[in-house]
Amino acid sequence: MGGVNTADRAERVPKQDRSRATRQRLLEAAVACLAEHGWAGSTVSVVAERAGVSRGAAQHHFPTREDLFTAAVEYVAEERSTALRALFPQGAAGDRHAVVAALVDLYTGPLFRAALHLWVAASDEDQLRPRVTELESRVGRETHRIAVDLLGADETRPGVRETVQGLLDMARGLGLANLLTDDTSRRERVVAQWAGLLEEALRRP
Repeated sequence: MGGVNTADRAERVPKQDRSRATRQRLLEAAVACLAEHGWAGSTVSVVAERAGVSRGAAQHHFPTREDLFTAAVEYVAEERSTALRALFPQGAAGDRHAVVAALVDLYTGPLFRAALHLWVAASDEDQLRPRVTELESRVGRETHRIAVDLLGADETRPGVRETVQGLLDMARGLGLANLLTDDTSRRERVVAQWAGLLEEALRRP
């Protein structure tokens, strides 16, 4: 009987690992470039150089620039969702202030900055717009689900869904404000106020 010999199998596994590692480096470099330089300054060549791989290797994984950047923002969004859930592995145990603060943090880091540049580019790029619209819709639904779970919100009650959505819209607005200046102190006061309002709204019969 024929088959793949042990040496071939041993060679292929590290090759697959290297390929995954290269892809991950490219995705992380793409997000960093987008956050720092915007769409106009983020070419495949710039990202490949930052990731330490050749342009050809980058295009092997991502044939087009649009493929690379939509995949990059999606990858990091998924990583951030995982990290958010990991903050509360046993659930939030009723600490809604901590949940609000963690959700706001989602919108004040490099991911949000990168996503914002992608949104602006998508408004002018016909090829990019449908992909970014679909991506943001998916990411938004996932973030909403996480928020509902962590807050222990009962969306069968009137107004609760809108309250949670309002929290996420507020968090996005705080992220925008933070793009120009360090808004930490004001943000902390707003988070405390929102946590109190949310506590009351979700407890109300």
